[in-house]
Amino acid sequence: MEPTVKQTQTRNVNLANQTTKRIVVSIFGFIEAVLAFRFIFKLLGANPDNGFVKVIYGATNFLTGIFKGIFSQFKIGGEDATAVFEPETLILMIVVALIAWLVLKLITPRSGEHEVKTEYAKNVDEADK
Repeated sequence: MEPTVKQTQTRNVNLANQTTKRIVVSIFGFIEAVLAFRFIFKLLGANPDNGFVKVIYGATNFLTGIFKGIFSQFKIGGEDATAVFEPETLILMIVVALIAWLVLKLITPRSGEHEVKTEYAKNVDEADK
C-alpha cells in the first residue's frame, strides 16, 4: 500500500473590503493628483487667472495654508510669470500619503481574507490501482 497525500486549499476574500480599499485609494489618489497639479503649476509659474489653475489653487489653499511658513518659498521672477517652489505642498503630499497608508493598514486586518489548507492521506491498495 502506498499512501497518497492530497492537499486542498480554500481562499476566501471579502469583496466588500476590496471595494473599500479601492475607494480609499481612489480618494487619496485624487487628492495627491490635485496637489501634484498645484505643485507643478506653481513651479512652472502658471497663470493664476486661468480658470483651471484658479480652481486648483482655490481647492488646495486651505490645506497648504496649514503648512505655510515651515520653510520659505523660493521665487524666480520673469517677465511673464513667477515660478514658486512651495515646500508646503510637498509636505502636504507626504502627510496625505502617510494618512492614506495608515487608513489602508487599519482596513487590512478586517479584510476577511484567509486561507484554509487541508491535507489528508489515503492508503491506496495495489488492487485499487
